[in-house]
Amino acid sequence: MTNRKVLSSAENTNRPRGSIFFFILLWVTSLILGRESAPSADQSKRDHPYEPTRRKNVAQLPQAPNKLFRSHRTAWRERAAARILYLEQQADRERCRAVENPSEQCQRKQTLEGIARQLEEAGHAISAKRRPFSGAAALERTWANVRATDVMLLQLCSEEDLIGRSVDVVSHVQQHLRPVDPLRVKMEALGERMGDKGSLPGDRELLVLALSASYDALDAEFSRVRSLSIILRIATFFVLLGAGGLAAWGWFCPDSLNMCFLPEGKAFSACPSGEVPRHRGYVPSDYAQNVDVLVVEAAGLAGAALTVIASLRRIQGTSSPYMLPLSAALLKFPTGALTAFIGVLLIRGAFIPGLSDLDSSPQIVAWAAIFGAAQHLVTRFVDDRARETLSSVGRPPSEREPDGSNVPKSS
Repeated sequence: MTNRKVLSSAENTNRPRGSIFFFILLWVTSLILGRESAPSADQSKRDHPYEPTRRKNVAQLPQAPNKLFRSHRTAWRERAAARILYLEQQADRERCRAVENPSEQCQRKQTLEGIARQLEEAGHAISAKRRPFSGAAALERTWANVRATDVMLLQLCSEEDLIGRSVDVVSHVQQHLRPVDPLRVKMEALGERMGDKGSLPGDRELLVLALSASYDALDAEFSRVRSLSIILRIATFFVLLGAGGLAAWGWFCPDSLNMCFLPEGKAFSACPSGEVPRHRGYVPSDYAQNVDVLVVEAAGLAGAALTVIASLRRIQGTSSPYMLPLSAALLKFPTGALTAFIGVLLIRGAFIPGLSDLDSSPQIVAWAAIFGAAQHLVTRFVDDRARETLSSVGRPPSEREPDGSNVPKSS
């Protein structure tokens, strides 16, 4: 009879493990088969880099198919699609404008061919199939080609359009270049002169150089936002990994991470998962339960959730395509679980005077929730840095510190 119970218990423990291994094997096989499947011709054309098409007129812009820009309806893709169509119309307008100088006409054709390639690259980026963790790469690819097209169109526009666009270029330069930048100083003087006396030889090259430099500065601002968002996501993953490892450790070895208390004058032991009757000859670690660490971390998650909800009142919208506020908020949850575990462990080790013994399970869970909410004392520095980085995007450099951050406001 004893052997039968042992065998049945062994079968019951091996059965869920075997099913888990089976599902993992099935998942890995599906991933391998999904990667080996050959994409369609249309999909490979949209996913791979641009290949020059054989057009009779090298300056002719590519004709977009009916499904172009409509395969994925996300906000930034729709906005980029509208911008690409506008630039195509501007380039088509420049293609219709003829010049008398043959060498200049040849240069215009080559420039328009480059514009066509840039727009095709942008179109492929926003219409390609989305994959995990590929949104930032597609976004950067799209807007890099769109901005390069805008700079190239500035090289081809007429003198009248150049004077009209000079105001926009000067405004863009003032928004992204520092006041002491020599290029910005020249652009401000050029803008005042072009409004009164028109353009002079060399003004077009200066405008093109200034617009390209301002776009580079804008890319640098977005790069800081993107890098900080990636750092926060990686930190969230490792903190979550640490909290999950502690929960697994407490599940399989509950006596090594003892969260139970032995209050004086009580006939039970207070553990996070509930009260356990005392037994003679038992040490405190004998009362530990498998779910004690998990209960403490769950209470810490609840306390961290309250701080996240409270911080929403100060959150603001941003023009940045990267969800930096969300990355900063997600870091609070695993951090709250970790601080709750460390706080209860400090009380258990009599590190905090006056809190050496907790009397009941609700009291332990309450303190775990308090320690989980206390993670805000650590993560608030991350929130401040995220707000500073977001507010520096598109803000005139005169209002920032030399390192790119904002000037702190006096309270």
